[in-house]
Amino acid sequence: MIAPPELPVSSPKLLDRVRWHLRVKHYSIRTEQAYVDWIRRFILFHGKRHPDIMGEEEIAAFLTHLAVQRHVAASTQNQALCALLFLYNQVLERKLDFMEKIERVTRPAKIPVVLTRDEAHSVLAQLDGDYRLMAELLYGSGLRLLECARLRVKDIDFGYGHITVREGKGMHERVTLLPERVRRPLQLHLERVKELHRRDIASGGGQVYLPFGLRRKYPNAGRAWAWQYVFPAAKLSTDPRSREIQRHHVSEKNLQNAVKTAIKRRALRKRLAVIHFATVSPPICWKTDRTSGPCRSCSATKTFPPP
Repeated sequence: MIAPPELPVSSPKLLDRVRWHLRVKHYSIRTEQAYVDWIRRFILFHGKRHPDIMGEEEIAAFLTHLAVQRHVAASTQNQALCALLFLYNQVLERKLDFMEKIERVTRPAKIPVVLTRDEAHSVLAQLDGDYRLMAELLYGSGLRLLECARLRVKDIDFGYGHITVREGKGMHERVTLLPERVRRPLQLHLERVKELHRRDIASGGGQVYLPFGLRRKYPNAGRAWAWQYVFPAAKLSTDPRSREIQRHHVSEKNLQNAVKTAIKRRALRKRLAVIHFATVSPPICWKTDRTSGPCRSCSATKTFPPP
């Protein structure tokens, strides 16, 4: 039997097909970038062979290389496996057999690091401007980092005192509280953002990204005040999908760096990633100064009475 000829290396057509399938299934842009990157690495690892002429053995060899030679984390290896499964199942339409010879990275149980109330307030005191407001929302509302950056004006309800989180992790939506302490600073912040939006409209811009097909259904919604980001970027940027110049939300990395700098200034002995600043500490209502709720990292319920 004559072996089929090898197709060109990591052809852009293949990666474009991967992007098309990801967008049809409404995967996030971050997932799209990660999956395309892992598929490209997989192809380069096997000498630029086309995935259609490879199979379970090549996938197992690549994942084992990540675990043994690259010493990646369990979540990293699992992400690479998900990307390759998506490639073969959804794009190439091939059903893979069970792969036994994969060296899997173990995921050890870790005890979450939780700041005390005094430590959290001391870190917040080191922040200024929009970053302090964002950090207070992370801590007081229990928002994740990207959820806070993607927050839109219409999702804040000052009357009911709550925030609606749209397209959260796993595309789930939920409602969380709006801390009493940040209501007035947030209202003043929105007044400044509204003035920035007016200037964008006057200059012919003011457009923001709209999810799914809302842009076609409501052509003018992208310029409406309700759809604007609560924390917009200082500069205009090009949308990676539509290639249009829009005002995106502020980069979450800027907030990460600001909180990390604040933690260093306080010289805390606890090693804390900025993402845990939101996810480990349960939401606090500064109106009653009480906390009660499940911790997402350890599934334990913590209640702190007022001092």
